[in-house]
Amino acid sequence: MTDLWMAVRTGKPRYGRPAFFPLAAYTQVKAIPAPSADWHHRLFGDFRLDVAAAHDLLGASARKARLVRVIVPAAEASWINPGVCDNSIGYWHVAGARVVYREAGRIRSFGIASLISWRGVWYVVHFGAVLRSSAAGVVDQPAAGTGVAGPPGGC
Repeated sequence: MTDLWMAVRTGKPRYGRPAFFPLAAYTQVKAIPAPSADWHHRLFGDFRLDVAAAHDLLGASARKARLVRVIVPAAEASWINPGVCDNSIGYWHVAGARVVYREAGRIRSFGIASLISWRGVWYVVHFGAVLRSSAAGVVDQPAAGTGVAGPPGGC
């Protein structure tokens, strides 16, 4: 998550790539035509937009903002069966994690829409939103304080 935070602070999505669901895993999981192209153009493309939106949320104080913790509602983790959500194999999923940070002496937070566990490591798969209505970045539920984790669900 420190890699994700570095991406948000700098506005450079490439720093967050180690925290993002790996391309090799995605091509194994997805039962769709051209999963590699989907990963590059949709999945990681949306991640780039969402990192920019989160960076803009921090504004001028981005470089001074400090990561406090990431809250993952582990009790909400669910098994996604093969065949669900266009997947060829099953995996663990959790929605609604929270990135908690300190900015100008105040605690603030925003959500991570969806995490997937792959070989025992949790990765961001949808940062700002699972589904979106436009080609724009999304910040998931920004809040003063730690916010509220959840809701559960999604793919």
